[in-house]
Amino acid sequence: MRDPAIVRMLPDGHRMHLHDGPIDLIVEANGKRDAISAAYEAAAKRFVTVLDELCGELPLLRAQARRDSQVLRGAVAKRMAAAVAPYAEECFITPMAAVAGAVAEEILYTMTGAAQLTRAYVNNGGDIALHLGPEERYKVGMVERPDRPSLFGAVEICYEMPVRGIATSGWRGRSFSLGIADAVTVLAETAAKADAEATIIANAVDLPAHPGIMRVPANEIAPDSDLGARLVTRAVGALRDSEIVAALESGINVTRELEARGLIVAAALNLQGFTRVVCAADGREFTEFSRRSLLHA
Repeated sequence: MRDPAIVRMLPDGHRMHLHDGPIDLIVEANGKRDAISAAYEAAAKRFVTVLDELCGELPLLRAQARRDSQVLRGAVAKRMAAAVAPYAEECFITPMAAVAGAVAEEILYTMTGAAQLTRAYVNNGGDIALHLGPEERYKVGMVERPDRPSLFGAVEICYEMPVRGIATSGWRGRSFSLGIADAVTVLAETAAKADAEATIIANAVDLPAHPGIMRVPANEIAPDSDLGARLVTRAVGALRDSEIVAALESGINVTRELEARGLIVAAALNLQGFTRVVCAADGREFTEFSRRSLLHA
């Protein structure tokens, strides 16, 4: 039996902290005082049901996504399945690739359904769902390495942009990765979609069979991992610049394909101090700086 969910306001009096098992959210809403209170009350009520709802369908959520996969019941599970559906049969992916973004999205949806807010966000460990009213905007920092403070740039999301989700994936993050990217940050239409797409791109940043990369079966670290015995990255030695460029190019090829299909708005790929950026077709620039080298795709 797990500990009860934590629902509390943070000391700043503006943000709410929601924690239950592996789910850890920071939530902030802006608007009229009564609207904010209503939104937080709705978020807290919905949040305490999410983990049990997911656990009820966990075997299906950990199964490979296929075009004929069994239909899921829960609202969050449906968001997860929809986010990975475009990649069914193209590569190995399970609905779990979108779980963090889908949870953030569901809580935000609950908040905006309960009250009229000017803007709001739900941050689930760096996977962020956004709500923006007219003339509203958020400025979001991007990290070069999720495992340590390493801000390398920022993106400003405004109401007019088709972006309401941001997600980051990579081998240094809290989830397993098949690739070697330190961090891949994706901007997309929704948080669940961004989460799935960041996973796809991060897996593609790779140097197969490189002797300086240590990989182990996922189920040796986490016996119940949805990745089973697939090899996940656990350490990456120092790479030559040419190797970094080659690995990033593999990820860029996948990123360009996703952009061409209208699945992402933009992405930033990071590996050992090098950054590659793919921007939307309108040329909107969002990277401000990089520690070593900024290469525009």
